[in-house]
Amino acid sequence: MVSQRCKMVVKEELEKLGLRHTVVDPGMVETRDDLTPEQREQLKVALLKSGLELMEDRKAILIEKIKNVIIEMIHYSDELPNVNYSDYISEKVGYDYTYLSNMFSEVKGITIQHFIITHKIEKVKELLLYDELNLTEISYRLHYSSVAHLSNQFKKITGLTPSYYKKLKKKRRGNLEDL
Repeated sequence: MVSQRCKMVVKEELEKLGLRHTVVDPGMVETRDDLTPEQREQLKVALLKSGLELMEDRKAILIEKIKNVIIEMIHYSDELPNVNYSDYISEKVGYDYTYLSNMFSEVKGITIQHFIITHKIEKVKELLLYDELNLTEISYRLHYSSVAHLSNQFKKITGLTPSYYKKLKKKRRGNLEDL
């Protein structure tokens, strides 16, 4: 539940069910009163219709919080934090990073670092398609040590170089315009 739209949907569904909420944040909702089993089920069904999920397992909730912090940090912040990602995530989620890292790897089958890299590469793809920044500016914005480091990670994840990826997208877009 990262986007504002998701938060609005959750608030709407809570209000439809007459549930008073105090907090609706990514991955978390606090209600003023305890939910009855019927209310919980109604909320679960209403959220599913909107493509959202009511999570009750503590591990799953914590994993979602970690994912939401990373996605928000990479995709929805103007600038990445100037601290270690481990410190940033630990502070935002409120748990020791080693504990978070071990649990994330156990549940998701990948490391937090790999999840971060994957999302950074998705952000690189997005920025390449916008064509507003060059590769040097993109690498600086996403805190890569160099363009070469970004390019190597990009190729490792996508199998393509950033410049080849950009050419493919331009070619595809050009062909669609010819129709």
